[in-house]
Amino acid sequence: MDNQVTSASHSGSIHKTVVVDLDGTLVNTDMLVENFFLFLRMHPLRILEVIAWLFKGKVYFKRRLADTILSEVSCLPYNQTILNWLEQQRSAGAKLILATASDLRIANKVSGYLGLFDEVIGTEETNLSSNNKRDVLVQRYGERGYEYVGNSTADLAVWKTASVIHVVNPERGVLAAVRKIGKVEMVFENRPPYFRTLVKAMRLHQWAKNLLLFVPLLASHRIMEVPLLWNGLLAFIAFGACASSVYLLNDLLDLPDDRKHPTKCKRPLAAGNLPIFHVLFLIPVLLAGAFVVALWLLPIQFAAVLVAYYILTIVYSLWLKRVVMLDVVTLAMLYTIRVVAGAAVMSLVATSWMLIFCMFIFLSLAFVKRYTELHTAREKGVNDQVAGRGYYPEDFELLASLGGASGYISVLVLAFYINEATSSILYHSPKWVWATCPLLLFWISRVWLLAHRGEMHEDPIVFALRDKVSRWVGIFFVIFFALGSF
Repeated sequence: MDNQVTSASHSGSIHKTVVVDLDGTLVNTDMLVENFFLFLRMHPLRILEVIAWLFKGKVYFKRRLADTILSEVSCLPYNQTILNWLEQQRSAGAKLILATASDLRIANKVSGYLGLFDEVIGTEETNLSSNNKRDVLVQRYGERGYEYVGNSTADLAVWKTASVIHVVNPERGVLAAVRKIGKVEMVFENRPPYFRTLVKAMRLHQWAKNLLLFVPLLASHRIMEVPLLWNGLLAFIAFGACASSVYLLNDLLDLPDDRKHPTKCKRPLAAGNLPIFHVLFLIPVLLAGAFVVALWLLPIQFAAVLVAYYILTIVYSLWLKRVVMLDVVTLAMLYTIRVVAGAAVMSLVATSWMLIFCMFIFLSLAFVKRYTELHTAREKGVNDQVAGRGYYPEDFELLASLGGASGYISVLVLAFYINEATSSILYHSPKWVWATCPLLLFWISRVWLLAHRGEMHEDPIVFALRDKVSRWVGIFFVIFFALGSF
């Protein structure tokens, strides 16, 4: 989307003071929230301590967070349009001031990195927001002695004493409110369409993983039973909402690492395209909606599995994803849990054959995911440990051998299942089912070949959905099982 800048006037003085807000203006994020989630990721067991800080007031809360940890400012989602405009103002002789409610140490780090500002004002003993910020600015520069660039309702008080008003990506209702104060000189709008960004952040395409809920239904040959299908559909929605809640929380916890990644840096939160407070609202809403459906409309066993899934994903996000090998095993478990949930919601049995097959094939796909990350890092000449992971680029060859072996073992498990005497009860023509073995061998081999060539998407599930060959393999896989049941 092209940056949009609208102006009410083109006049201006080269002898002026321009004051710029930080959160939501200079950077497309909120530094306090970022610092909190960075602290939570680094010290998850201190959550009660950090809540206690909040009860002692916002200034104390900000100070203690900054005492413990400071966000890395080099990868922040800076508003490039504003930076370019500030460079122009500075070249024209304007004095630039960074004034923020964030802790002064954070503001100084940002200023030091950019090398753009003449002065920095931040929270020390008083929370420098709204009226407090206005009073400090008026005391230093006089009423109408400065131009102000902001974005939120907290900036309304500051705009009232500014000589010129500039607005950046305004919150809802802010632009109308500020126009009642005075003429708006510049309006900077450079965010992509909101709904499309929200859908991307929730990763609705990942809901395709929830089709695994229907595997027990297909395996039991009861796919035509409407009540079971209805329960499966409700479970699909509940699991999807729960998963989206986890994805959003995971993105908040992973912001520093995602911004260093060549593709994850484009995620809505990492790029600053989605207001961080909207995400803080969505996370509990989606989670609550998932469990309302699970507890109200579905068997209690499904709700129990959903709780287990949520706890495991939280532990994965906070710790397990950075533990070598344990991370891929956990990913395989998260896929397999969906099959268990499907059996629970439909009061069916997830057989040992089914669960073993799922664990091995999903372990192979988890290895593909990590292999692809390491392959990309190696291609870029990275030799250090991959950000947010426990792996080094030279590990990718070992992951390939382990992942390929896991995939082939899943085919072996499938063959043992087909050959099992009890399978003849469900499959009267097993010769058709045997055709799925070479089909799966072909697909797994092709996936790893593409990964080796560097042509694999970072998420193998997304690859399978977009890849025409994978879709045809899936269709024939179902057809052969269907023919075998006749």
